[in-house]
Order: sequence, then structure tokens, then C-alpha cells
Amino acid sequence: MTKNVVEKIDNLVKINTMLVSVSDKTGLEKLIPAMAALNPNLIILSTGGTFGRLKEILGERADHHLQQVSDYTGQPETQGGLVKTLDFKIYLGLLTETYNEEHKADLERTGARPIDMVVVNLYPFGQTIAQEGATLENARGNIDIGGPAMIRAAAKNFIRVAPVVDPAGYPDIVKKLTAGQGTLALADRFALACRAFDHTAAYERSIADYLAGRSDTQLQSCYTPGE
Repeated sequence: MTKNVVEKIDNLVKINTMLVSVSDKTGLEKLIPAMAALNPNLIILSTGGTFGRLKEILGERADHHLQQVSDYTGQPETQGGLVKTLDFKIYLGLLTETYNEEHKADLERTGARPIDMVVVNLYPFGQTIAQEGATLENARGNIDIGGPAMIRAAAKNFIRVAPVVDPAGYPDIVKKLTAGQGTLALADRFALACRAFDHTAAYERSIADYLAGRSDTQLQSCYTPGE
């Protein structure tokens, strides 16, 4: 089997579709209007509470720019938001390569869109375990699955996709996109990918360290095993 090797990419990529799903909603009120102004045809896929916040921010423009991930994928969110973004169409949109004809055929076959930017930050695991009285079950419930998966997919495909994980970086993103007339350069996408992998690595390390520090007594006090 021949391994796919990318030889042709675009330096500048226009942000036509972005996916926004964040725990920390700081800065969205500045980022989202700026993104919509840079591209009047921008599509923003979003989930849950983030969707509601973006709808408030966009106001009368929400119907033009904003779409629920569940409407896009055709799969409703599960109870409690357990599964929202872990869907074939999402990851096809994140991982496809611009000049791969087979990827283009997959997009057409499934009705999927290439996703050019992911704005994601993760469930507050660190803040949860720092709270007085936090239990193992509290911690377990704040282990993010879909967020790290989307970040890693976007970061892996930095040749086309921009992963954005830090609200403090939003102003710089807008500045670069404005200078590029709505496009982001390869060097910028690569820098964002480096930060994204560092972010997910630190997140996973904090989870591993916390779980490794739990005793059998703590485990048994939190759960009652069945037969």
C-alpha cells in the first residue's frame, strides 16, 4: 500500500468554514464579528452553549453564518453533550488535503465541507480537580474527548487547517487575517499547530498525573462495584 505523501499545498488559506466549540468563551465577542466581517460568506459550525453564545453575538446575522453541528452532521447531540463532534463529516472536513482527488470525492460523496479553522478549548479539568472536595467522578466527567481529538486533527493538517486553542491569541489571529485579506499563511498555521500539540500534551499529562495519584481506597469510596 502506497503511503500518501503531500507535495502540493497552498501557502495562503482562506477561512471559509470554522468550527467553534469552547469551554472558555472569553473573547468570542471580538473574534466572531471580526471573522464574519473578513468573510461575509463564512460558515461557523458550533455546539451546545457555544452555539447559544455565538447566536447572541451575531444577532440578526446568525442565520446567515451559524449552523449547529448536529444539523450539519445529521446526528443529534447525546444526553448531557456526551457526543457532539465525534462524527465522520467533521473529521473528513478537518483531515482532507486540498489537492487530493480522492479526498475531494469523499467530500462530495458525503456532502461534507473542508473546515479551515478550529477554535476549541477544553473542559476545565485542572480547575475541577483544584476545587475543595472534588471527587474522582468530578474529575472523570471533566475529561474532554472530542476537544483534544479535533485539536489534534486540525494541528496534524496544518498544511490547510488553523487550530486555535488560546483566547489570548484571538487578537493576533484577527490581525494576521486582516493583513492577509481573510487568509492565513502556512507559517502561521504551523505555529498554531505547535501550540495546539503543546496544549493537548499538557492536558493529557495533568489527567495522567491526577489518576496515577489516586489510591484504591479513593477509587472504592467513589464507586460501588456491581456483581
